[in-house]
Amino acid sequence: MKKSIILILLFGILGLVAGYFLFGKIGGEYVNIKTIFSTSSNAIESLGRKIAGIEKIKQNILISGGVGGLVGLIIGLRKK
Repeated sequence: MKKSIILILLFGILGLVAGYFLFGKIGGEYVNIKTIFSTSSNAIESLGRKIAGIEKIKQNILISGGVGGLVGLIIGLRKK
């Protein structure tokens, strides 16, 4: 069980990193991680984030991390 948890965390983190490198670009430059994962303080900032595509980038990165965690779980269960 401990090995499965370690694999889930490891592959989840790898998925997040891969997701950032795949989806974290706007205009050929990587968006600051703090910008991606910060929350909007008002409606205008929220609208700006939606127009810039920050919310979609965040969603794709989190999905990549989830898929990585799922892969870690599958590997952990298969190794038993």
